[in-house]
Amino acid sequence: AVAAAMRLGAFLSALRPALPLLLGLSLGCSLSLLRASWSHSAAEERCLAPGPPAPPARGAPPEAAEGRPGPGHEDFRPRIVPYYRDPNKPYKKVLRTRYIQTELGFHERLFVAVLTSKATLNTLAVAVNKTVAHHFPRLLYFTGLRSAKVPHGMVLVAHGDERPIWLMYETMNYIHQHFGSDYDWFYIMQDDTYAQAEQVKALVTHLSINQDVYLGRAEEFIGGDEQARYCHGGFGYLLSRSLLLKLHPHLDSCRNEILSVRPDEWLGRCIIDFLGITCVSQLQGQHYHTYELAKNTEPEKEEEEEFQAALAVHPVSDMTLMYRLHKQFSRIQLDRVYQEIQDLQMQIRNLTALTPAGEAGVTWPVGINAPFLPKSRFEVISWDYFTEQHLFSCPDGSPKCELSGASKADVSEIIESAVEQLNRRYQPLLRFSKRQLLNGYRRFDPTRGMEYTLDLLLEAATQKGHSHVLAKRVSLVRPLSKVEIIPMPYVTEATRVQLVLPLTVQDLDFVANFLDMFAMNTLDTHDNALLTLLFIYHPYDAQRVGQVDVFAGVKAMVGELEKRYAEVKIPWISVKTEVPSQVKLMDIVSKKHPVDTLFFLASVWTEINMEFLNRCRMNTISNWQVFFPVHFQEFNPALVYRGEQTASSNTDFLRDGHFDRHSFAEACFYNSDYMTARTKLAADILDRDEVLESMEVFDVFLHYSGLHLFRAVEPGLVQKYTLRSCNPRLSEELYHRCVLSNLEGLASRSHLAMALFEQEQANST
Repeated sequence: AVAAAMRLGAFLSALRPALPLLLGLSLGCSLSLLRASWSHSAAEERCLAPGPPAPPARGAPPEAAEGRPGPGHEDFRPRIVPYYRDPNKPYKKVLRTRYIQTELGFHERLFVAVLTSKATLNTLAVAVNKTVAHHFPRLLYFTGLRSAKVPHGMVLVAHGDERPIWLMYETMNYIHQHFGSDYDWFYIMQDDTYAQAEQVKALVTHLSINQDVYLGRAEEFIGGDEQARYCHGGFGYLLSRSLLLKLHPHLDSCRNEILSVRPDEWLGRCIIDFLGITCVSQLQGQHYHTYELAKNTEPEKEEEEEFQAALAVHPVSDMTLMYRLHKQFSRIQLDRVYQEIQDLQMQIRNLTALTPAGEAGVTWPVGINAPFLPKSRFEVISWDYFTEQHLFSCPDGSPKCELSGASKADVSEIIESAVEQLNRRYQPLLRFSKRQLLNGYRRFDPTRGMEYTLDLLLEAATQKGHSHVLAKRVSLVRPLSKVEIIPMPYVTEATRVQLVLPLTVQDLDFVANFLDMFAMNTLDTHDNALLTLLFIYHPYDAQRVGQVDVFAGVKAMVGELEKRYAEVKIPWISVKTEVPSQVKLMDIVSKKHPVDTLFFLASVWTEINMEFLNRCRMNTISNWQVFFPVHFQEFNPALVYRGEQTASSNTDFLRDGHFDRHSFAEACFYNSDYMTARTKLAADILDRDEVLESMEVFDVFLHYSGLHLFRAVEPGLVQKYTLRSCNPRLSEELYHRCVLSNLEGLASRSHLAMALFEQEQANST
């Protein structure tokens, strides 16, 4: 009995921690069973209630009354589509798209077509391109000219027939063929039309894409049906994608059967006859407002509400009038925005007074995010000091540099804005004029924008003519504007990368490690990458190459790799020069490869890996963008560890090095882009080849191409520490950058301070 009691006590003690769980499960199951019995009895009482069944709601189908969706709700009823594969057809792997927008079939919002002619292509069409074209997501110009010379910055489609009806027919065919499946809305306008781009874009966001829309300024046909209307082409008109798809099969019939002089009437008659849709000026609560300009109109004096609300203005007789209209409508839009901002700020003040923080919770400026609050001293955003002539925080690290370019324009604009705001606040009692900027401070706050603090020496004049000089401190904020998503062309990770490795005699000690990493990370993994070696011989070594080849060891290592990997060939190119200019070397390599080659210009200290090669492919876009990575340079281990064992963790890895922003040796670009930029460079320098010795590939793309230069830190591109030899024959700037790279790559300030401290301690003893 004692033994049984002891076993029972041991069992209960082991079970005690689980007792709350067991009790909770038991109680939960009991309540669930009890609730289920109540629900069942209540349902039986409702089913057995006497009397006739309740009639369904008015207008509801019988299925809806029984709790099932009616015949009009098939779209909301889930369906399981069984998978079936024809056994007679070979299996093909499904290629998934890279972007979910493509896979789900999303369309772009708006496409704009501008009809132009020979007489107005270089005048009104250019004015349209300079005023509103950049506000639309996609805009093309259509003309009937043959081999027309296209003005700069315009995309022109020439149909080769100047007849107006034929131009409209070919334009509608072209839009359907090339853009019918990509856009939801199509806006057709003439080049003598001024359209408010933002208003047109706002209009299509409020319209349903499921309807056949033919929207514009409705006009009656001459001698036709009073009910039928066509959209006047001079004021532009909007077509939906569904209408374009239905209209396309009938365009040939319309061309053969409908006779008209005006292309807008012809299109309107075609839509009415074959689709039964007439032009409307109002749809789904949205109005298409237009304004017809009279002769000798002064846009600056137009104050009518009809003019200010217009989406399209017609006719515009010349380029100057187009620019004046754009200026006037921009001013009207700007006034509306400022008024809306003031209304929102007033609402924010009124609502903030009701919050627990009260009026103290209102940030300055009202509606802008509060300044960033650092959590530690490492997050403090420093202020940059400047005057009207100099900046005391320079990009190259120097303590003082001349204020020029965009920075000078920024400072001038801020000072003018500060004086203007002061005059707006204190006039007519006081009027301020700037004498001097005493002190200027600015910093970029990523949560709100650029902040400025100015100490101004001002002269204040009263209404009676008295003046007084005073110093006043003002604070200003240039807030961040609306964030835009920049559309980028599609790229793929399957592109072959051609590595180019220039080698000099000083690099021979590091070639073996480079080839080992290349074989391990690309050849063993079957990555789509090739290697070309560029042997740079000094003239003295080139003369003795028959007796002693300084690159014989490298060539032997390449032969061993080709034996190990039978399908791999590693070619090399020999160059004789005293000054290994990066541009001259790239000229030689470029001529020996196809124009669609993706180059990766590497250095011998680079450790190649698949992660970086994929980013090289993704960040380099033909005819759009080149990629210049900033590699991670490890510090000198003799200074960092001072005899201790090298750490291997990721944290220590990031601590014991830095991103070398002085080096531009690595680059990813397409051969076609380089050849285009190089052609422009050749036309600029003519026969002065010595200029190439002071340039790098980065300078060629920066000054002689319109491509995006993407320069970013690359943690996947790591280089071991080495003291590099700087060629004094290169330009002063390149030599200076090389020296700075060596100096900053020694160690961090803390490591250098510790080394100096230990040296002083050793000297003192």
